[in-house]
Parts: sequence; structure tokens; C-alpha cells
Amino acid sequence: MYRLNDKIKNLVPYEPISGTYAIRLDANECPDNLPDDVRAQLCERLKEIDFNRYPDPLATRLVGSFAEYYGVDPSFVTAGNGSDELIFLIESAFLEKGDKMLVVSPDFSMYRFYSSICEVECETFYKDEDLEIDVDALIAKINAENIKLVLFSNPCNPTGKGITRSEAEKLVGSVDALVILDEAYMDFWTESVLDRIAEFSNLIIFRTASKLVGSAALRLGFAVANPTITRAIQAVKSPYNVNSVSQAFGEIIFRQKDYLKNRQKTIVRNKELLYNGLVRIAEAQDGVTVYSSVANFVFVKTGCSRQIWEFLKDRSIVVRLMGENLRITAGTEAEVNAVLDALNEFFEVTR
Repeated sequence: MYRLNDKIKNLVPYEPISGTYAIRLDANECPDNLPDDVRAQLCERLKEIDFNRYPDPLATRLVGSFAEYYGVDPSFVTAGNGSDELIFLIESAFLEKGDKMLVVSPDFSMYRFYSSICEVECETFYKDEDLEIDVDALIAKINAENIKLVLFSNPCNPTGKGITRSEAEKLVGSVDALVILDEAYMDFWTESVLDRIAEFSNLIIFRTASKLVGSAALRLGFAVANPTITRAIQAVKSPYNVNSVSQAFGEIIFRQKDYLKNRQKTIVRNKELLYNGLVRIAEAQDGVTVYSSVANFVFVKTGCSRQIWEFLKDRSIVVRLMGENLRITAGTEAEVNAVLDALNEFFEVTR
């Protein structure tokens, strides 16, 4: 009888929150759908797709649109079927048997999960009590333990904090390890090192279309690196990894520069509204800590996180429950006000 191996036999499939809710603030998605004029362009492009043909293996037009939006050389960019594909691909291809990689904690859990599937030893660097990264200590650990690959999100999911541009440059320039900075949330901050990608031999930056760009449904992720690393990524990836519909739609969406810039301002403004409202609640309550955030969500620590989560869910509002913490996405202004009203109600009820 065939039996599953030990590394997968006890795994369970990912199960997102099921059901229909009036307000979804659990997945850090963009709160708004694409406007009608952009959706009309997508419908027109759909008519041009040859569904009987394989997609462009290098996603040339999509990559060109992405590169123009961010001001990078398109030859530095590889498109992926979401950043998850790129994470798994690079961990499996760039590390050999016996190599060690390193993640930080807390951070996006899938980095470590994929390392277990790749059977790569994964070390952990723990953040301080304020959820900050001591970059000098991180550099020392990488060099002392012969780490071959370092991967963390900047800004961080789930804390919303990040290391600055100068700190990132210091890190990359002080280690021989391959450093991957997942900048999925950097659209909401100003500390990217994307413009210096060609200067480093050991740097990969991830970007996504699932947050600011508002195209989570397309599953588009991007790896940006120098030509040597980019060629290696393109050599090991699947030939037709990004489907033709996602390529065509993504190309159009990244060309909506003014729309995306205005959307960014709105999301940041609503995040600040959410943060300030949560701070006011925390000031009136014992045992509630609200962390400053440079992303599109706010991280909250409280001893009654599950009770809050259930209370909100009963009112058709869902946020992300993470042990003693809640991660709350900045939705529309109306959604932010609704969740703040519900939280104020919760604490009035539980006094």
C-alpha cells in the first residue's frame, strides 16, 4: 500500500474564511474593484486572446508594463503565477542539499512552509519586543551561521513595520547570502531599494499585483534582480507559468498610472484613519497594543482577540485572527468607520 511521506502526510489544505460577509478586512486586498473604464478595456482585450495557444513564456508585454510603471529595466523582471510560485521556485532551485536559509519572526508563514517542502534547513531570526529587526544582529547571524538565503517581507506582513532603505542596503552589502526582500506592501511606503537592483549581485525583490494594484484574482507576482539571477530564475521556472488572460489584463492595469497613484493615496489615508481610531480605542482600554504601520493594514495585540474576531464576524465583518493578535486591513472609508464603530461597541459591551 502506498503511503504519503512524513513531510506531507499530516498537512492540511489551506482553508480561507468561508461564507459571505458585508466587509472583508482579512486578506489585505485592495478594497475597490477596478473602475468601469478599465474593466471595459479588459473586456476588449479578452476578445483578442488566442485561447488555443500557449501564453508568452516570458510575459513580455506584461513585464514591459510593470517595468515602465516602476521605472526598472524589463530585462531584470520575471513574472510569476503569484509571488508564492516565485518563493517556492527560488527556494527549491537556488538552494542545494545541506544549505541553510533564514526567515524572521513574526513574518509571512509561507516562507518557512515552502522550505519544509523543499527539505531545506530553515533558521529563524526573532524580532525584538517592539517587532523591529535589529539589522546588525541579523547580519551577524547570517554570516556566523553560513546562511545561503535570507527571505523576509519589507514592510512586514503581519506587523506592518519595515526596515529603511539604508538598513536594507547595509544588509545586502554586508552578507554573501542571497537576500530576498518581499516588497508586496512597499507601494504604501517610500523605502524601496528597487532602483538599486542592478548594483547588487545577491538581491531579489518581489512585487505583487494583489495589493495596491487590486488584481488579486489574476495571481501575478514579479521577481526583480540583476541579469545573472534573472536568467537563472527564467531557466528554472515552468515555460508557460503565467496564463494569457492574466498577462493581458495585468499589462492594461499597470498602465493606469494616474488611477493607481490616486488609489495609493486613498488607501494610505484610510489606513491612517484606521490606525488613529484604533489608537484612541487602545488609550481607553487596558491590554490593547496598536502597532504603527507603513502597509495597508494595522496589527493589534490584545488578550481578547478571539472574542473581538467573533464579535465582528457576527456583524458581518471579518478580520484576520492570529493568536493573540488581529490584523485589520484598511478598507474603504465607510468600512474603516464600520469596524471602528463595531470595536467601540465591543468594548462598551465587555466593560
